[in-house]
Amino acid sequence: MVAHLLSLKWRLLLNGFKRSPAQLIGMGIGLLYALGILVLLIGALIALRWADAEIAHTVVVLGGAAALLGWAVVPLLASAADMTLDPSRFTTSAIPPGQLLTGLALAGFIGIPGLATGLTALATVGTWWRSFPAVAGALLGAILGALTCIVLSKVVTTATAGLASSRRFKDVSSLVFFIPLMLMGPIVVGIVDGVRGTADYLPALARTVSWTPLGAAWSLGGDLEAGDVVSAGLKLLIAVATVSGLLLCWHVLLQHALVTPPYAGGSAKKGGKRGLFDVLPGTPAGAVAARALIYWMKDPRYAGSLVVVPLFPVIFFFSGSQSGDYGMLMLLGPLTAFVMAWSICADVSYDNTAFALHLASGVRGVDDRLGRAIACLTISLPLVLLFSIGPFFFTGSWVWAPNLIGLSLGTLFTGLGLSSVISARYNIAVPLPGDSPFKKPPGNVAQTLAVQMIGLGALVLLLLPQLALMGAQLFTGSIVPGWINLGVGPLVGLALFIGGVRLGGKWLDARGPEMFAQLSVNR
Repeated sequence: MVAHLLSLKWRLLLNGFKRSPAQLIGMGIGLLYALGILVLLIGALIALRWADAEIAHTVVVLGGAAALLGWAVVPLLASAADMTLDPSRFTTSAIPPGQLLTGLALAGFIGIPGLATGLTALATVGTWWRSFPAVAGALLGAILGALTCIVLSKVVTTATAGLASSRRFKDVSSLVFFIPLMLMGPIVVGIVDGVRGTADYLPALARTVSWTPLGAAWSLGGDLEAGDVVSAGLKLLIAVATVSGLLLCWHVLLQHALVTPPYAGGSAKKGGKRGLFDVLPGTPAGAVAARALIYWMKDPRYAGSLVVVPLFPVIFFFSGSQSGDYGMLMLLGPLTAFVMAWSICADVSYDNTAFALHLASGVRGVDDRLGRAIACLTISLPLVLLFSIGPFFFTGSWVWAPNLIGLSLGTLFTGLGLSSVISARYNIAVPLPGDSPFKKPPGNVAQTLAVQMIGLGALVLLLLPQLALMGAQLFTGSIVPGWINLGVGPLVGLALFIGGVRLGGKWLDARGPEMFAQLSVNR
């Protein structure tokens, strides 16, 4: 049965490559990126072979402890990303728990994360290629450490299976996981600065961590290289006890999960008021706007844009603090306008098969385009105005305020018009409704990049008059181009917005059934 589970996992992995050429190209790019990181990690660990033993011990122990923590946290936050061989799928199978546990544990190494962890762990053998005892200890520690990572992730995901089955938990955890990714630059710089100031503290920290379940397995090679056999023996017991304890916890949790799988159903609710449908006008465009606003508030695929935008000031302020120039804060308005306007370029794709509602009810394309744009404007217009005016209270460069406000509003209206056209013409592969915002169909990287680049180029061309007025103020120093842009930007943007809504509506009327057929494939 263990071999059968491993074969099943392997077949599921190989079937991911039996896709269209575009999807294979996208998967290939992702694999090359992961391979590049893996080669760098393995090369760095092997290079430690010639470093001081204390430095090597510090890097291996702290790095292994960080990997262990990552395996505990990341699968929990991204639990919806890979549900192959989920224990709940075996509730009707009469598989002995011991065989199921062994098979699932070994199957955890089949895949990019597990394989990368295993190979990186084995690279620590190269770090301690200094003596036979050190190599033997490093090899044993690598096996125990990698196995601990896999089993710990299984314990966490099995214990939180009830939460992971909740859509609200998936939505919140995905967005929470996305915030540190956006702030990775400031976080890394802060960590580097902290390490520089506490370089002498890290070896002591590594020695302390090596006596805990986080670092015991990773310290065996260093202790044996130093000739401390007693410490190595005690830490081996700690590492073995950690794996055994985790396996026991997983066994108990697995038995409970197989007998009482999580229930993801919902409770019946009584009918009541119609919310936004009662607030907005009772017209086709108003109904579409109400529906789209509900998506903006409840769908994490839309909420991702709302999470990103407030992080822009943090990133720009951090960048300014490093260089001493906070002028980049003045770009917040145009950047926010672009991001918010471009966020609806895949609106129809986000609908997926629910787009049949628009076709069946006979909604005109222009009403569909207008309703979606109004929903986005309701949220984006206050943000754009806030981020267009707010930075000047900090920088004091008020001479640029009219120009940048006009450019921001022009970008917002022009971008919404362009998005209304693009989303009626191109079907972009996006995460399915209810899935994690990070679970995009594999292989669509080339298509997405092509659409994004074409759209960005078209937007730049449409914004050339306003960009020219920005350049005129920059080279002449006169504020007159800025006041002209304050009037021209919104007016030209509104004209392009109306034109984009009408053109996109005509395309949607002509291509509605065809787009629905394409959307039905991605489900």
